[in-house]
Amino acid sequence: MENKQLDLTNFNLTGKVALVTGASSGFGEHFAHVLATAGAKVIVGARREDRLKNLVADITAKGGEALAVAMDVTDAGSVAAAFDQAEAAFGTITVLVNNAGVAAPKTVHKTTEADWDFVVDTNLKGAWLVAAEAARRMVSANTPGVIVNIASVLGLATSTGHGIYSASKAGVIQLTKHMALELANKNIRSNAICPGYFKTEMNGEYFDSEAGKAYIESTPTGRLGLMEEMDGPLLLLASDAGSFINGAIIPVDGGHLVMSI
Repeated sequence: MENKQLDLTNFNLTGKVALVTGASSGFGEHFAHVLATAGAKVIVGARREDRLKNLVADITAKGGEALAVAMDVTDAGSVAAAFDQAEAAFGTITVLVNNAGVAAPKTVHKTTEADWDFVVDTNLKGAWLVAAEAARRMVSANTPGVIVNIASVLGLATSTGHGIYSASKAGVIQLTKHMALELANKNIRSNAICPGYFKTEMNGEYFDSEAGKAYIESTPTGRLGLMEEMDGPLLLLASDAGSFINGAIIPVDGGHLVMSI
């Protein structure tokens, strides 16, 4: 068998057009920078447009190309309009990072229908609306594509007070597998990353508390994840380096899911 040299250029995203949802903070903001640094033209979508403009300015200042689009992932019309705007600027989106997410931490007997609708509409319905729109446009343009859904370790396990969130992310995981099956023959790959605990705007207050610090110290690595520790999994799945990875569900959690009981 002929030995071939390792080709790290497969991780390069030059020529790719990427959309990141929920890009106004946290993972989404970080992912947008990573994809732009790897060479992709990046569309950043969220409801908080003011933050998106600052993100685009940061990416542009570093030599990247980016566009901000207003997007409410729970509204099909808003999603379609954002895709139209993105295509007019950069062409067909070929990499989707489906990141938008919210939480409403409460125990089940204290949750309300409004809590359910808030979390599931964004985390699951929103992921489906955006992924379906991306897939339709990739198929119509007859172009290969990649969908990376950002799920959670709480879609694989659960934690007190996070029942609705866990259910929504479990749904994202199953949706990812379903899309991988149905879109493979269209040359579109679908995978999911399941982050463990990283400090973001959503959970920062808890992890700064004594209870939060004690909990993290009890995990196998005894620390929170660092944002840059998401870069490798993201680029693997988004780039041609992961061309034979489809339907994968990848935890990035420092071994949290394999804690001893």
